[in-house]
Amino acid sequence: MMTLIKNGNVVEDPFIDCTEMHILPKSGALIVSVAQWQDHWEKLVRRPDPIGVQLKSHEHPEIIADDLESLTVIALEFPTFKDGRAYSYARLLRERYGFTGELRAVGEVLPDQIHFMERVGFNSVEIDSDNALADFERATKEFTVWYQPSGDARQRAAELRRGQKQG
Repeated sequence: MMTLIKNGNVVEDPFIDCTEMHILPKSGALIVSVAQWQDHWEKLVRRPDPIGVQLKSHEHPEIIADDLESLTVIALEFPTFKDGRAYSYARLLRERYGFTGELRAVGEVLPDQIHFMERVGFNSVEIDSDNALADFERATKEFTVWYQPSGDARQRAAELRRGQKQG
């Protein structure tokens, strides 16, 4: 069963996944593909309802960088658990492009990877699990000390040892 967890809570997904649709619904919060976004941009940016775009792993975020203020959610696809491009894209969206909206991990999202997804800026994940919240909580609590810097501003082991703040 697919479950959406946003900011640590199970939530109802307000968005309709339209990435495979040929005709977009006239109303409602939508997640569209990059091709749909490009083909229907004028209509989509004028809609009163929230809009999101799903990027496949081969679609670099720079193709939507100029439109980020129009987007409520960006869904980054993990086509397989071995394809990590979405990690890099998430960090780029947060740090280089300044995206502050919902960054959603979709596709082959494994609970063991959720902790790393959070570190680079994801704040929601779709998990295919019978007990998604328990899987999420276990994954996010597995580590308490980090050696690498990341976009989440958590203190690293070196700063903790010296009693310093990361910065």
